[in-house]
Amino acid sequence: MEGRALTMQEHITNILIAGVGGQGVLLASELLSDAAFLSGSDVKKSEVHGMAQRGGVVTSHVRFGIRVYSPLIPSGQADVLLAFEEAEAKRWMYFVKTEGRIVINQKRLKPPVAFLKGFEYPADPVKDVKENHGHVLVVPATEIATTLGNPRTANMVLLGALSGYLEITDSLWENAIRNRVPAETVPVNLDAFHEGRKLTS
Repeated sequence: MEGRALTMQEHITNILIAGVGGQGVLLASELLSDAAFLSGSDVKKSEVHGMAQRGGVVTSHVRFGIRVYSPLIPSGQADVLLAFEEAEAKRWMYFVKTEGRIVINQKRLKPPVAFLKGFEYPADPVKDVKENHGHVLVVPATEIATTLGNPRTANMVLLGALSGYLEITDSLWENAIRNRVPAETVPVNLDAFHEGRKLTS
């Protein structure tokens, strides 16, 4: 047979989401997983909560494609890093492919665990990321969400920005959001999502 058959691995999309507890990282990863599943993909997800309820570091690996065997993204193989906090973008940028993308929330939150370890917060983490990676988008998610009336929807703004890099239709994202968030918050969450999507669509 002429040509080369594609392996399952070549159809896998790898998204790493990182932030601080309380920012909505886990909800964002659930929504991404739901939307990918609704699109017909096999989906695997893995989370590390790191004192999430106390503002500790939280990461979530989301992988989807024709067939996914492991929930963990190999180092250097993330297609997109969605960082809810600036220093977390710097911490995890090594996970991203050379041609991959990094979406950074314009927000600085030093986790409590950092004080215990004598961690020195970077002077300008966004600058450090841009100097080491060619595809970086900085999103004023909290500012956008506040303008819409609810700063807690900053995670939806970031998810909207991420969605522009993925081949998942608007209707599937909207269905995923409607199915996950409280009914009374659906309108503001959808508004936040679409504001974020404008940044990359």
